[in-house]
Amino acid sequence: MCSFAEEDWEASATSASVPSPDAIPHPEKTLVVVTGISGSGKASALRAFEDLGFYAVDNLPLELLLNFAALVHDSPEMVRAAIVVDVREGPALDRLPSILLQVRERLKTTVLFLDASDAVLIRRYSETRRPHPLSLAEQGQSEILTGGMVPGSITSERQLLDAVRNVADVIVDTSGFNVHELRAYIQARFSPLTSEASPSGQMLVSCLSFGFKNGVPLDVDLLFDIRFLPNPHFVPEFRKLTGLDQGVADYIRGFSQTAEFLERVTGLLDFLMPHYVQEGKSYLTIGFGCTGGQHRSVMMAEEFARRLSASGYRVKAIHRDVPR
Repeated sequence: MCSFAEEDWEASATSASVPSPDAIPHPEKTLVVVTGISGSGKASALRAFEDLGFYAVDNLPLELLLNFAALVHDSPEMVRAAIVVDVREGPALDRLPSILLQVRERLKTTVLFLDASDAVLIRRYSETRRPHPLSLAEQGQSEILTGGMVPGSITSERQLLDAVRNVADVIVDTSGFNVHELRAYIQARFSPLTSEASPSGQMLVSCLSFGFKNGVPLDVDLLFDIRFLPNPHFVPEFRKLTGLDQGVADYIRGFSQTAEFLERVTGLLDFLMPHYVQEGKSYLTIGFGCTGGQHRSVMMAEEFARRLSASGYRVKAIHRDVPR
């Protein structure tokens, strides 16, 4: 199984001449700056951009970013570029917001910030047994290999990246994604190709189930609290099942408030979805939350994924808190 913690720590750099003072933004050139928390999927995202035809550079030093922007601006071969800038820059990250202001004068620039819950990040590092980049600088190898430094390193990294997160154009919570789902997101959000063959165009819709006790996802566009419905957890035969099981789904559908909720939210989405497409939205996340993310929210995410798919939208159901 692939994991987002499989980051490539090797630095690479590209240099170019200093941009001329009279440079103007190029109408057809784009730059995506991929940043975020270590283990959130930056390496996987960069590979997805490369597959889309972007010129991809990992860990470009900040002092070369303006020169790189000038290279993309002036090069006839480089139309789209994506770079990774992350905590490996250290204190120099504080300069990124001001550097981005200058870069945006030359290129259409999007800052993509990838994040994930602490629990998911710790699990990814445990699966790959890779050290957190800040752990390498803070402790000896023996403690790194035990994984004891990872939680503290994640906390420190969040503090270091706070200013970067504040200037992000797009923030994505990858907690519920595997590498293939992240790739699908990148393709839907950043592909230069467009299509009008379906009502959704290129918009990809995710119906995301989650449990409030495990935290609210960072990047939901619409959020529905399903805790008003009776909880199947308290029915003994359903306790170890999920909303993916037919018996649980039938139990939830058996309440009058479920039918009314489905009707009202379907009407709301029928109104909203065409407007999101018209706006040019590439990716829409609809969150359904219950207490533990096992029963009610799962059933609702599946049901609305089915309904939206039947209406011609590109849609998938993601169940963040259901064990895989």
